[in-house]
Amino acid sequence: MNGEIDFASALQARVGLFAGRPATMLLEAAKRIRLMRGASVFVATAKAHGAYVALVTGGFTFFARHVQEMLKIDAVLANELLVEKGKLTGAVREPILTREGKRAALLRLAAKRGVPLRSTLALGDGANDLPMLETAGLGVAFHAKPAVVQRARAHVDHGDLTSLLYAQGYRMSEFVQD
Repeated sequence: MNGEIDFASALQARVGLFAGRPATMLLEAAKRIRLMRGASVFVATAKAHGAYVALVTGGFTFFARHVQEMLKIDAVLANELLVEKGKLTGAVREPILTREGKRAALLRLAAKRGVPLRSTLALGDGANDLPMLETAGLGVAFHAKPAVVQRARAHVDHGDLTSLLYAQGYRMSEFVQD
């Protein structure tokens, strides 16, 4: 996350450790997902004001879809763990969503909706988010690694996700409580 090792290689190596494990372990892990403070207000407010909200993560589709359901996010782009006969294979479906893939996803999503890049918001905490953060109209290093904070145009080190609403000019009276 600090950009010191190749993301795709590290991801493949870590996923390989789970080869042969039952896929049901994903369900158990998903039960432990806790939303970041302010997430539901951030997403509900953004959507109420016409924004399209996508979760673009180097994490896994299985967990990202769980978050998508919890927050009513419009789209998810993530890495897919491969499962065969109820067991994890220890592999990820290609192509792996890398730093370049995240930037490409932002460009594709904005173009598809006719949204100028200057009107986009992206947030991230790791080095694999930097190209996306640098491309977005407002790219925010959110509770990020030092290398990301140094390169991002904006950063939030304290507070929750509602701070991003303030950064976009919303007043608390405009927040939507989900």
